[in-house]
Amino acid sequence: MKARIANALHNRRLEGVEQPGPNNHAAPELRPHRDQTPKPMPALIEDYALVGDGHTAALISKEGSIDWLCWPRFDSGACFAALLGTPENGRWLITPDLPDGAEPPVITRKYRGDTLILETDFETPEGRVSLIDFMPVRDGVSDLVRIVVGRRGTVKMKMELVLRFDYGSSIPWVSRLPDDNGIRAIAGPDLCVMRTPIELAGENMRTVGEFTVTEGERVPFSLVYSQSHLRLPPALDPHTQFARTENFWLEWSGRSNLDGRWGPAIRRSLITLKALAYEPTGGIVAAPTTSLPEQLGGTRNWDYRYCWLRDATITLLALMRSGYYDEARAWRAWLGRVMAGSPDQVQIMYGIAGERRLPEWEVDWLAGYENSKPVRIGNGAVNQLQLDVYGEVMNALHLARVGGLQADDTVWSIQHAMLNHLDTVWQEADEGIWETRGGRQQFTFSKVMAWVAYDRAIKSAEQFSLEGPLDHWRNMRTAIHADVCEKSWNPSMNSFVQTYGGDDLDASLLLIPLLGFLPPEDPRVIATVHAIERNLTHDGLVKRYHTTEVADGLPPGEGTFLACSFWLVDNLALQGRLEEAYAMFERLLGLANDVGLLAEEYDTVAKRQVGNFPQAFSHVALVHTGMNLMRHEQGMAKATGQPTSRQDKPSDATLAKESKS
Repeated sequence: MKARIANALHNRRLEGVEQPGPNNHAAPELRPHRDQTPKPMPALIEDYALVGDGHTAALISKEGSIDWLCWPRFDSGACFAALLGTPENGRWLITPDLPDGAEPPVITRKYRGDTLILETDFETPEGRVSLIDFMPVRDGVSDLVRIVVGRRGTVKMKMELVLRFDYGSSIPWVSRLPDDNGIRAIAGPDLCVMRTPIELAGENMRTVGEFTVTEGERVPFSLVYSQSHLRLPPALDPHTQFARTENFWLEWSGRSNLDGRWGPAIRRSLITLKALAYEPTGGIVAAPTTSLPEQLGGTRNWDYRYCWLRDATITLLALMRSGYYDEARAWRAWLGRVMAGSPDQVQIMYGIAGERRLPEWEVDWLAGYENSKPVRIGNGAVNQLQLDVYGEVMNALHLARVGGLQADDTVWSIQHAMLNHLDTVWQEADEGIWETRGGRQQFTFSKVMAWVAYDRAIKSAEQFSLEGPLDHWRNMRTAIHADVCEKSWNPSMNSFVQTYGGDDLDASLLLIPLLGFLPPEDPRVIATVHAIERNLTHDGLVKRYHTTEVADGLPPGEGTFLACSFWLVDNLALQGRLEEAYAMFERLLGLANDVGLLAEEYDTVAKRQVGNFPQAFSHVALVHTGMNLMRHEQGMAKATGQPTSRQDKPSDATLAKESKS
């Protein structure tokens, strides 16, 4: 079809648009029309799905609205920010155009096999259509492709594109393309080009279109990002891009022979983790979003579009256990670059290219998800002291060696320097794994991870004939172990506690046996698990700690923490409570949305996912716990002479053993 563009920015009769005068060649000031009608709220967090290209990612609602996309990187300003505001802050909607009062369409969706290609089906009385969404693997420019496919009958559709760069604040100048088959939108350094065969029109600072789709017909849309000073990116065939993208994901997911009872859920989590990796550097973001609240209407809203050493290290192990060594090598190379320098300047997080400065500020023009303010950009926790990262890094580098990723001498030298620095700081108070903002304390988990740092260095030196002051490291390991057992055990509670001499529980204590600090059959471990089950769960799911009792510098209130609930499953299995472990794991899988994605937390009262989405920490915990449970099942089947499913990579058992030995 020949496109007919009637652009609002070129039509003086439309409200809210000023045109330059005859002697004014500057770009006009653009003021959007401010109507007073109520603005629709964003979808439920669990109603979103993810597509990405290894540089950034978009969130798409069940209704076919792309409400979040940062271009060109995960941490860039969002051009679609309706997720944290209203449609005026940017979105791209493609959905059936139904008359007022009509029943909404029946919507189902899925990923196309083991790929990151999303298919959303809309069933209406007149017919059925599929909306196919994907981001091709980047080849110079970033492209977001949407294809509407007629499946049955004839369905009337509508399209609305609202581009708002810089987190929903900058309205672009829109003009038609020279070949009249789409539009281009420019705001400062940012350029987007949309190409489609349908007729487009400008309406109240939006680009809109209506079209019908019949059975067998395919209507494509392509939105490309580039820098505004460059030439227009060339048009690419969407259908060729579809085939290329599908082949990429099928080839990638096919590298792992992961099978078994929970294989599909684990594979979906691995694909999600792959989508959160920044391909140019190997850095892995904690989530592609910022400021999705941990409590609806609350203030615990943080920017997760950065690389936490803690999250990335456990992701490394998950990738290696699943056979994805290329990604593991890329991450280790990223780690070597960001860790280079003085060990006393090691940070808990970095930008996706290794940036050290991540200043935190608030976006006052965004209302926040369901009015949860503030919306934060950057993360002030970057300057916190969190001693556990030393153990996380040392553990990851040791397991990388066990998995066959031999490091060069420089990495071992960096590890030496880290331990020399840890000698001087391990007894200090810190902000801990949960990044509290109420002052530093002597957190038990931080001390346990200091023990892990020396323990894994000793194991690497012994297993791989590496030089180091082993006697000193052994003495440090022994001293820290004794310190933790003496000061973090509360006899009156019959449990380890969050801080030295304290009386609060903390879900991170569940990691004590998983890290090999104490065996799972140790009476203190068993008692601590029971204490957490009794006092730190809500509706069977685990909280990090009681925000109403712990002075963490923030207003109380948050959901249950999904990763912590997976840690409880691991403890149940290690203590031989396998049926309970299986049941709880199945319940956690049931909390994932219809396409297998998990946020950071789950609100057991509202029955909703909360927190940034999708969350790497949740998915990597799912991968580890699922693999652990499958190993338990396979061991039992082997012992009883029953058939077993295919094992994950041979290094799995070795890696799991090394992480606890």
